[in-house]
Amino acid sequence: MGTTPTARTHEEHLGHIVFITAAAAIGGFLFGYDSAVINGAVTGIQRHFQVGPVETGTTVAAALLGSAAGAWSAGRMADRLGRTRTMQIAAIVFAISSIGQALPFAIWDLAIWRVVAGIAIGMASVTGPAYIAEVAPPAYRGRLGSFQQLAIVLGIATSQLVNYVIAQLAGGDVNNYLGPLQAWQWMLGACLIPALLFLLFATIIPESPRFLVAVGRVTEAHRVLREVEGDDVDVAARVGEIQSVLRTERKATMRDLRGPKFGLLGIVWVGILLSMFQQFVGINVIFYYSSVLWQSVGIEQSQSLLISFSTSIINIVGTYIAIALVDRLGRRPLLMTGSVGMAVSLAAAAWAFSAAGGTGEDVALPPLQGMVALIAAHVFVLFFALSWGVVVWVLLGEMFPNRIRATALSVAAAAQWISNWLITVTFPSLSEWNLAGAYVGYATFAVLSFLFVLFFVRETKGRRLEEMG
Repeated sequence: MGTTPTARTHEEHLGHIVFITAAAAIGGFLFGYDSAVINGAVTGIQRHFQVGPVETGTTVAAALLGSAAGAWSAGRMADRLGRTRTMQIAAIVFAISSIGQALPFAIWDLAIWRVVAGIAIGMASVTGPAYIAEVAPPAYRGRLGSFQQLAIVLGIATSQLVNYVIAQLAGGDVNNYLGPLQAWQWMLGACLIPALLFLLFATIIPESPRFLVAVGRVTEAHRVLREVEGDDVDVAARVGEIQSVLRTERKATMRDLRGPKFGLLGIVWVGILLSMFQQFVGINVIFYYSSVLWQSVGIEQSQSLLISFSTSIINIVGTYIAIALVDRLGRRPLLMTGSVGMAVSLAAAAWAFSAAGGTGEDVALPPLQGMVALIAAHVFVLFFALSWGVVVWVLLGEMFPNRIRATALSVAAAAQWISNWLITVTFPSLSEWNLAGAYVGYATFAVLSFLFVLFFVRETKGRRLEEMG
């Protein structure tokens, strides 16, 4: 039997939604790619510039300070210029920074270009989820919102695979030359390709219907809503609903986020703390420093890059699990399940690293503890990916009231980047001081994240954005 015209129309409509959502999520791909590309390059940077753990941690984490600044400003920029125009600007800035990162003449020069790249990533991290939430029909919003995290994990996996290939072409040493540049420079310069793809797709996707209504482009809003919600939806009523919400509000500023709870609205604090817990469990230690970590326990440089890639595959698998379940089970159950799994696996990793012997580059684990550390790292990534990795981005895109969404998302995303920076910049020194102690700290935050969701996070599954508040 053939498909009916209605079914074919629904498939075409859903296919269009998936396309524009995936295009917007390429900003997440940039985030993931840049986050993990430094993992392969960090050894080369240390050797080339002859720097220690403090300088290394500062340079790796420099992008995160830029990301906080980019996220902080992106909400207002997106409200003023539009979601797609802001994404285009982010793509251009990231492309320029990719060239700068590949050609640094000093460690501080590389750090500056990392900051510039971070600004672009921060802008995309706010604009992408907000755009996806605003174009996605409520029935699909959780799954489509998950595209942001899926793009991040695909970016991580892609960059680690590229790092491995480049390292192999350079004879297994990232300080070897490939033509005019060392291998680690090619790793950083390869970020240019996804940046140009993001620019291309941000140019061809439609603007958010809520932004179009807000600036008086109602005819365009009708067209976009018909494209994304289908012909069987009363588009005029949907536009009227958006207009009704917009009439009762004014342009949000940081002043609108003020409230009685420690100076901010309660919902804003929930967004900030969700962002902080997502980072304080230490997930980016795995993606920024895993190759150095595995080298420190006796695994060769090229093989450590391959193990790092395997964690990315686990990350992708977990993300697909979350996409399948986020609209069925809801946001809270996934978050709490992930918190339990992360706490157990991080505690196991802490136990394994407590048996480490030696110092500096001569650290080694006994065979049993080495195997436990590898398994625990992969289990941790799996539970993070199927829960906090996906659901936090979904919630940040949908949990805030319309009138403050972009501004509140900016604050929450900035908190996420600052938290990421704190974890990233402190890990090299913490690992030299007490690697097991660092993982005990991350496990503690995983336990606290469970309690936070249990008592403070509300379910948003199936609710219209206009109902949030």
